[in-house]
Amino acid sequence: MAGRIRDEDIALVRERSPIADVVGEHIQLRNAGGGNLKGLCPFHDEKSPSFNVTPARGYYYCFGCAEGGDVITFVRKIENLTFAEAVERLAQRAGIQLRYEQGGYVPGREQGERLRLIEAHRAAAEFYTARLAAPDAAPGRRFLSERGFERVDAEHFGVGYAPAEWEALTRHLVARGFTPQELIKGGLAREGRRGPVDRFRGRLVWPIRDITGDVIGFGARKLLDSDDGPKYLNTPESPIYHKSSVLYGIDLAKREIARRSQAVIVEGYTDVMACHLAGVPTAVATCGTSFGEEHIKVLRRLLLDQAEFRGEVIFTFDGDSAGQKAALRAFQDEQKFVTQTFVAVQPDGLDPCDLRVEQGDAAVRDLIARREPLFAFAIRSVLAQYDLNTNEGRLGALDAAAPIVASIKDPGLRKTYVVDLDRWLGFMDERFVIQRIQQVAGRTAERTAGRSAGGTAGRAPGGTPGRPVGRGPGQAAGQAAGQPAAQARGGPETGMREPAVRLEVEALKLAVQRPALLGPEFDALGPDTFTLPEHVALHGLIIAAGGTVAGGPGGREWVDHLLAHAASGSGAEIDLAALVTRFAVEALRADVSVEERYGAAVLAKLQEVAVGRAVTQVKSRLQRLNPVEEQQEYNRLFGELVALEQQRRVLRDRATGA
Repeated sequence: MAGRIRDEDIALVRERSPIADVVGEHIQLRNAGGGNLKGLCPFHDEKSPSFNVTPARGYYYCFGCAEGGDVITFVRKIENLTFAEAVERLAQRAGIQLRYEQGGYVPGREQGERLRLIEAHRAAAEFYTARLAAPDAAPGRRFLSERGFERVDAEHFGVGYAPAEWEALTRHLVARGFTPQELIKGGLAREGRRGPVDRFRGRLVWPIRDITGDVIGFGARKLLDSDDGPKYLNTPESPIYHKSSVLYGIDLAKREIARRSQAVIVEGYTDVMACHLAGVPTAVATCGTSFGEEHIKVLRRLLLDQAEFRGEVIFTFDGDSAGQKAALRAFQDEQKFVTQTFVAVQPDGLDPCDLRVEQGDAAVRDLIARREPLFAFAIRSVLAQYDLNTNEGRLGALDAAAPIVASIKDPGLRKTYVVDLDRWLGFMDERFVIQRIQQVAGRTAERTAGRSAGGTAGRAPGGTPGRPVGRGPGQAAGQAAGQPAAQARGGPETGMREPAVRLEVEALKLAVQRPALLGPEFDALGPDTFTLPEHVALHGLIIAAGGTVAGGPGGREWVDHLLAHAASGSGAEIDLAALVTRFAVEALRADVSVEERYGAAVLAKLQEVAVGRAVTQVKSRLQRLNPVEEQQEYNRLFGELVALEQQRRVLRDRATGA
């Protein structure tokens, strides 16, 4: 039985294990002043750092969860070890040979289970690495060479070869003093008909290390046609290997992740290698499982992911449908980060490894540089499933994208994506898009509430009860879903802060009060010049009454004439008589002395805004075209865009010079 570790050896372990260095292997620490360091606590989830380390005294304490202690306590808790195992772990790290009372020190026998398994994996990694140079490993060396990796690269990442033999590794490790039970428990071997046999045979092998650099498992790639196993085979769950929290390459990337405040998530071991060699040393990959919550926790601690610090997490996926689905799955976890999240997809479907082989290191760096916000990617992926050249397609795309936009928790970011979604779809009506998102999100919330007792119907994700997503405090809070915008607002006063709406109001006031200042040019305006339904209706009433040319200088007779036409159209949803009366009495924003110039300026500016909306629509359509495959249509729209831009400049000059 193992003896007790001597007190002087424990004291020496503490002395040679600086707490800042040991803790810093797991989380990023920053200067907190007064000789203290601070980071995100590894023992509970938090958004702002409350985990403090005092190197001068060798202690840590979290003000959030009240965990504290010295360096041995930290290792015990972070790695789930006994006191003796934690001391042995630190002693191994510091190169200290421990002495035991009651019988003295017997190498290897007194170590805890975790340390024994780690030692076995270290020995296995050395064995695999050495066998990569053997003649029978030629398929493995060829595999690496075809993917642009040299011998020095394989050595840097510890790539090795598992011989195509039943017991090659098992015999080697048993000869080193490890038991068959330890090999099976650690996932290095499995039970065969006549005893333990190697888990990996005839495969290229990558050592998987934890954040401190210890080998805790392996990933193995099939090389031989005779191998009827899966393409990739990974170490099973074991006391030291938990795939849901393991990231391949984290030991090599952790310093750069903390320094650059960036983490790049790729899909395979060779992708990690390619990224690091190409100049993207922040790349890591999951090991035989999808990216999940435990992986997020590891990265958040390295990124010091908090509200005051904005880092980047970049997901790279293949450009095929499976890659897009993976990206959308990642979107579900996006908001567990405080950092900005992005996605980088190579259009031709090449992963980082193949991209490096075909186009070089610079292409890999460019792929990461071309990253797109994950929200934008998720929305665009939905839009791509619809024909955006039809009203039905655009409306369907809006409804499909609405839950994504509604789920954005940050109000400012949500509003920004409302604007983007409106632009991508070409509606040019943010109020309509907001209302539609509210309706769709409300229906989704109602369905969810129906399935979950205690749910609140009508509450949009990220919003508040009764208030539409993206609606500001100055707007009506009780608008019913599906109610016409004009009725819900109760008149044109809502939205008057918006420049386009103010212009419409001024033009309509002029048409009612001083029609001669506008003349035939106002009458020729199309209904799409106006954004609010009540403004469209009033413009139509004026045209039906003969237009501004019939109004002459204006006055009581013209207003009465308009009111008479409004009365003849009774039963309409919009009270046009009330609008005419209001615009007849509301003061203009210009003095009488400059009314003529003011009328011309308003008219020109109103037309300029309308042309600007047309410009945005054409740009939106151009963005959806491939200039190579749809060259004729692209050139036509480009010509239309140039003409519209020229028209807008002329109108802007008129509005300014008037």
